[in-house]
Amino acid sequence: MRILFWGTPDFAVPPLRALVGEGHDVVGVVTQPDKPRGRSRSQLDPSPVKRVAMDEGLPVLQPEKPRGDEFLDAMRALSPDISVVVAYGRILPKSVIDAPTLGTINIHGSLLPAFRGAAPIQAAVLAGLDETGITIMQMVPALDAGPMLHVLRTPILADETYGELHDRMSELGAMGIVQALALIEMQAMHAVTQDDALATYAPKIEREMGRLDFTVDAQLVSRITRAFDPRPGAFAILNGAEVKLFGVHLVGDGSDAALDEPFRASPAGTVRSIDTLGLWVRCGIGAVRFDAAQPSGKPRLTPGDWARGRGVRVGDQFRTTTL
Repeated sequence: MRILFWGTPDFAVPPLRALVGEGHDVVGVVTQPDKPRGRSRSQLDPSPVKRVAMDEGLPVLQPEKPRGDEFLDAMRALSPDISVVVAYGRILPKSVIDAPTLGTINIHGSLLPAFRGAAPIQAAVLAGLDETGITIMQMVPALDAGPMLHVLRTPILADETYGELHDRMSELGAMGIVQALALIEMQAMHAVTQDDALATYAPKIEREMGRLDFTVDAQLVSRITRAFDPRPGAFAILNGAEVKLFGVHLVGDGSDAALDEPFRASPAGTVRSIDTLGLWVRCGIGAVRFDAAQPSGKPRLTPGDWARGRGVRVGDQFRTTTL
């Protein structure tokens, strides 16, 4: 089976490596154009997927937009039987989806029809789910709405960050696409139509979504922090300046019962302790502990180093705004 692979970021690298490693005939790779870097914008950085394609000697297509006769001609010249899409980063028109003999399949980072859209992994963490997974689906000209071909599930571990889950899901996607292609080759694939009535959506991540409000319960503070760790980073305001916070843990079970009386009496957002375990902060209900902080304009620091630099003290209070 001749495969045209579409992908751009790190998430797409394990699936591409898996296809090549399993001996599949990857006839080419479509990825986003190189990004300019530096003040002069003169240096161009290839995508993670392009780097792998170059290492493997695979033909690379980098259209500004994957449409039009010129691109379709270049695509058809590779004679793909099927396209495999993993976080490519652009919407594909029907002419491109239908061009290969067997159409186009996609690795999506959720258990569809839940969390269609741009950020399904973060959405699962934000929702406090115990389980997520990847879905291999047949692509159609609608947002993540095609028939489901293959599903693999995985638990979301306690205190697991978006970054950690992202890396596990990428490897799960690699395993899933190899299995799905084997089923297609054996003509043993059974497509399942999605129930659109059950669909939920995972919008593109915006920076403001990571603003922490410590007046809510510790469980929610934990979920928001983990969903934006390591990027773009959840943040709050301390002493009039923005601080990003990482490596969050619930104190006890996240309830007030886990706290002593002085801790419970503290206003939400109060820094109650700074020690070798981290930065302990009171929430509206319960408390959390952070492993690291990044004050604006500074590198990421342990709470101890931050305190020694006089950036934070016990009794300081995090707020949502500078007002």
